[in-house]
Amino acid sequence: MKTKYFKIVEKQDLAPQIKLFRIQAPLISSKFQAGQFVVIRIDEKGERIPLTIAECNLKEGTITIVVQEMGKTTSKLARMKEGETIEDVLGPLGVPSPIEKIGSVMCVGGGVGVALLYPEAKRYKEVGNKVISLIGAKSKNLFFFRDEMKAVSDEIRYSTDDGSFGHHGFVTDLVKQILESGADIDEAVAIGPLPMMKATCKITKRYNLETRVSLNSIMVDATGMCGCCRVTVGNEVKFTCVDGPGFDGHLVDFDELMLRQKRFEKEEKIALKNWESDRG
Repeated sequence: MKTKYFKIVEKQDLAPQIKLFRIQAPLISSKFQAGQFVVIRIDEKGERIPLTIAECNLKEGTITIVVQEMGKTTSKLARMKEGETIEDVLGPLGVPSPIEKIGSVMCVGGGVGVALLYPEAKRYKEVGNKVISLIGAKSKNLFFFRDEMKAVSDEIRYSTDDGSFGHHGFVTDLVKQILESGADIDEAVAIGPLPMMKATCKITKRYNLETRVSLNSIMVDATGMCGCCRVTVGNEVKFTCVDGPGFDGHLVDFDELMLRQKRFEKEEKIALKNWESDRG
């Protein structure tokens, strides 16, 4: 008999190719802490992919995930409807983010990374920190969670690559502006595309500003057994699934990680093409 868990109770279109799903998962919701993620499998023959939990609702027993259509599985998930059930949702996984009251925190988000940044910024605010949020996207129509981020931020700034909203340029330009202004920042969190996190950490390192990043490495079992999600942090091999996903950004070997993230590109393109062909 099909479990009542993992039913899609709400679906929203947030931006082009970006969907929000609210899923019935009371046990996961009751244990979730900011920074953790789930691994889902859409159907019995589907691959397992990691997705960060953007929010949970204890009263309703739901978790919220945000998905960007990139390959076969994310595209297939994006076409699921309210009322349908996901085969497996495993979690919460990963080490919760070490969030404490420290003073002022700069939260830097890029693209779909804002969905991951939101629960972190929310928790920082809840424990009494001043939150300065810097959000970047390619264009205005790709922003989402604007009201949510505003509600948990004392100050918020936006940037777009094409200049359609906010600062015309990269979100790292805003990072420079904040730090060059002499603002008293005690810690930074950067979540988004790997090049963005790498560039942010390069800037904050010059100011000796502790910066935590959240990595979304390719995973298979998500228990530390397969080693697929390994990343070099401070010359040590770490596994994103059990040691992370949060790490000291100044110690992450981003160049190595970016190469590792590309190793299945050919197979991913073939799988997506074949699936699209089968759909007609």
